[in-house]
Amino acid sequence: MTRSDTRLRPRTTGPGGDDGEQAPPTAPEPPRPSRAERAARGRALRGDVSRAGHAELGPDADREDPLDLLRGQDTSRVPELLPIRYGRMAVSPFAYYRGAALPMASDLSRTPRTGLEVQLCGDAHLANFGVFASPERRLVFDLNDFDETLPGPWEWDVKRLATSLEIAARENRVPHRARTRIVRAGVAAYRAGMAEFAAATALDVWYTPADVDDVRRRFKHEIRGDRAPRLEKTLAKARTRDNLGALARFAGGSAAEPRIIAEPPLIVPVSDLTETASAAEVWANLHTVVRAYRESLEHERRVLLDRYRLVDMARKVVGVGSVGTRSWMLLLLGDEPTDPLFLQAKEAGPAVLERYLSASAYENSGQRVVVGQRMMQAASDLFLGWVRVSGFDDRTRDFYIRQLRDWKGSADVARMTPKGLATYGELCGWTLARAHARTGDPAAVAGYLGSGTTFDKAVAEFASAYADRNERDHAALVAAIGAGLITAASA
Repeated sequence: MTRSDTRLRPRTTGPGGDDGEQAPPTAPEPPRPSRAERAARGRALRGDVSRAGHAELGPDADREDPLDLLRGQDTSRVPELLPIRYGRMAVSPFAYYRGAALPMASDLSRTPRTGLEVQLCGDAHLANFGVFASPERRLVFDLNDFDETLPGPWEWDVKRLATSLEIAARENRVPHRARTRIVRAGVAAYRAGMAEFAAATALDVWYTPADVDDVRRRFKHEIRGDRAPRLEKTLAKARTRDNLGALARFAGGSAAEPRIIAEPPLIVPVSDLTETASAAEVWANLHTVVRAYRESLEHERRVLLDRYRLVDMARKVVGVGSVGTRSWMLLLLGDEPTDPLFLQAKEAGPAVLERYLSASAYENSGQRVVVGQRMMQAASDLFLGWVRVSGFDDRTRDFYIRQLRDWKGSADVARMTPKGLATYGELCGWTLARAHARTGDPAAVAGYLGSGTTFDKAVAEFASAYADRNERDHAALVAAIGAGLITAASA
């Protein structure tokens, strides 16, 4: 082999010399700081932002009014659904917390920051973790809500998760000292997970599995006794929540051509919402939306989607904090009526974090959600995509789309014993660490956290103080409803 034969000479059809050859780089890329150097950087940050300082919350007096923040979100939502939103938030302090991501983002913006950024979930409370099917048909456990995802300070997600543990433990009547142990254990699991990922290669972090069998092995000592059969019951129930199960639950009419059954106000077929448009106009718009969404999918997934045809669509009320945003369920059928595909198109606006951090790099908020989800999850839905829609009301709106039900299941937090809640909190803490390690610098974060319990104790103190604040905010909402200042309805 001659000397010239050993040179790598990539060619391109793009801009370049006369023969289309790319100019080689003048030097290799410089190495990034070593793992040890990045860990040292994290440790050095303790001098600027002490780990104990994360207990800081700040006084109530100078914070933004939470009810004003919630009302501000109402302007872009479906007016007739707003009473359902407030009715659901008023049920309990934990229900309120689920819907109050914006007020907490406002509060977190006034707390200490390390300056180390990851892709945030933005709403990492206990109810936003759960099981679902991977494209390989494995049951996995992971974060499952990314409406507020955005790059930001890793500690914000940790504090939201820890506070949800404290609030859930209070509602389960867990004594104070036991609650503190539960919260500290969840934060310690995050810290231990981050140390584990700091010692791994980047590929190993991304290859770390999330399937339920691995979860069982990892937490085999905690998942025992009465917790084991409860877990198996949850997993068995999740496996029934598939497209055929959704067909039986939501559709009826002709066996040859089923349609979504109306259950107003929670499920309203599109034909009942379009009084001024002809049926032909409605269906033309729907098919345009599906074609536009199709373009956001990988080519092989477009081929799969093309096996199905759209037959019906309905507005569906989902969640707590999401109530009032536009959420649609789409029924598609394959060759047979028993081959359904249910998709969910969920409206995506700007993340609540964008008020206090930087604006998203993505013009389409649906794309923001999809990209954040793919970065943080170990496995994502086969049909995850996005679309921008106009023509259904007076403005353009962004949506992300995924399967409505694909082995989706969640833990019944309200029925957990203290030991069960502690185990679940540890699982969520470790899972959050894996998600953050995929997009941030685990060596620097682990270096900052260290091996001691200083950070755990500080965040537990923060969580207790914020749970007190959350109870006051919930009481203020209930009082506003009682005074007729806010309309609420149960549904």
